[in-house]
Amino acid sequence: MSSRIIGQIKRVNGPVIEASGITDAGMMELVHVGELGIVGEVIKLEAGGAIIQVYEDPTGLKPGENVYGTALPLSVELGPGLLGSIYDGIQRPLEEIRNLSGTSIQRGITLPALNREKTWHFVPSPEIPEEVSGGLCLGTVQETKHLLHRVLVPPTLHGRLQYLAEEGEYTVDTVIARLETEGRTAELTMMHAWPIRVSRPVRERLPFNAPLLTGQRVIDTLFPLARGGTVAIPGGFGTGKTMTQHAVAKWCDADIIIYIGCGERGNEMTDVLTSFPDLVDPRTGRSLMERTVLIANTSNMPVSAREASIYTGATMAEYFRDMGYHVALMADSTSRWAEALRELSGRMEEMPAEEGFPAYLPTRIAEFYERAGRMETLGGWEGSLSIIGAVSPPGGDFSEPVTQHTKRFIRCFWGLDRQLANARHYPAISWIESYSEYVEDILPWWEERETGNFVTNRREIMELLHREVRLSQVVKLVGPDALPDSQRFILEVCTLFKNAFLQQNAFDDIDRYSTIEKQARMLDIILSYYRLGSAAIKKGITMVELKRIPALRDIVKMKFTVSNENLDRLDSLAIKLERQLTALEGHHD
Repeated sequence: MSSRIIGQIKRVNGPVIEASGITDAGMMELVHVGELGIVGEVIKLEAGGAIIQVYEDPTGLKPGENVYGTALPLSVELGPGLLGSIYDGIQRPLEEIRNLSGTSIQRGITLPALNREKTWHFVPSPEIPEEVSGGLCLGTVQETKHLLHRVLVPPTLHGRLQYLAEEGEYTVDTVIARLETEGRTAELTMMHAWPIRVSRPVRERLPFNAPLLTGQRVIDTLFPLARGGTVAIPGGFGTGKTMTQHAVAKWCDADIIIYIGCGERGNEMTDVLTSFPDLVDPRTGRSLMERTVLIANTSNMPVSAREASIYTGATMAEYFRDMGYHVALMADSTSRWAEALRELSGRMEEMPAEEGFPAYLPTRIAEFYERAGRMETLGGWEGSLSIIGAVSPPGGDFSEPVTQHTKRFIRCFWGLDRQLANARHYPAISWIESYSEYVEDILPWWEERETGNFVTNRREIMELLHREVRLSQVVKLVGPDALPDSQRFILEVCTLFKNAFLQQNAFDDIDRYSTIEKQARMLDIILSYYRLGSAAIKKGITMVELKRIPALRDIVKMKFTVSNENLDRLDSLAIKLERQLTALEGHHD
């Protein structure tokens, strides 16, 4: 704890502390409150006083106790050893705390986020100029078997390189380089600190050019997320927000996963903590934790730490992005984060806006999602940060403020539907309420790949789904028998598409993940059935006859029977379908 006394406690209002006698403190400064040294942050300054939000239980704090300053902002430690770790909202290592204090976190306990005793094999970069600047790679560390950790010059530093360590074993706080900068010598280690509320600088923001592939057909085909994009997953209780994020975390083609459990129920976070280490990364065959950082901040933990956890995760994600990696950040859920803002705002007696949320809620949401993007880093690499935020609207009401403000700042929306979830249709992403504005951005990516008429097919199936909605309204009024076969066939094809394509079984070894090639061929087969069947109806063939062809049963089961490595069977199925429909027409003639 710092020994610099900057003031005394005047009033305690839950996690909001009013201090007096403040003469030497800065805005957003990290402080320690009381004799226990409870971690806090200065969020408001006034003449001789300050408002501090603390990140631990304030029970027992009394007026008159000292407040100690650090002259530093709330920051996270960045360096080798982050991957595979589990932190709380202010980057305290939970496993080390459990070893030290048992199952509960003792107040005032502070442990370094990165292990100071573990050594890493540092390999210096072969060619480094004398004049170095922020983002330059000084050397590398093989952090996991499949991830090379680049040791970077901190973004704010530049100068003449005086010393660079030779190849060898070093701890994260060992000096590995010295820079002469602005008349002083700066000593660099393999780790550095960065304020969580400040975005890390980049050289340039790049346009989107590729999707973040997830293996989930409803996402990749209908509502794709660009690599570096932003998406919200709103849905009521039990609609599958967390499970959708788990599926994306496991199967997406990002290099690094940052998972933030922000205000979620303890049992859900326990499931994440116990299941993630056992999950196998499909790309490497090793534990998924080797490319994952978990931040656990459950609903029973201090509310202010919940507010900070979002920024802690975003800063770690930006750090890996700066190394040239593609990072996916899962925030579950931003509604709990907004509720923390509301509680802290209320205790500070600020004027509330809609539903009691603070007036600056839209600004905070925008600041968070703006940290996403595809970037050219200071080191010259291409990296990206994709943000996938779950929203938990009360009662599944998408018109509430958090969902509505979030929609203003994102370009992709995966709305979860209660009726689909009740029908055990997962992922329960509504094809009516969801949308993606990234489709046009990634068109060139689709066109470069041999996916047939995928773009045209996607547009056609979306039109059919919207026609089905209008026809369903007619059916509710007059019944299906009042429709001609051509329109009833649209309803039949859309039902087939929902069951055979959109619905996906996360527990089936074949169906849980679909390559983009498999998705394209499955979609092509379903639309071939629609096109050929529509032509057959015009020639007098009935709906009953179309539903009896043997190939239809194979289409329904193809997601379970055809693996990603055996797509020739889908080509055979397409030929079989065409032959049977042609034979049906010939028999009818």
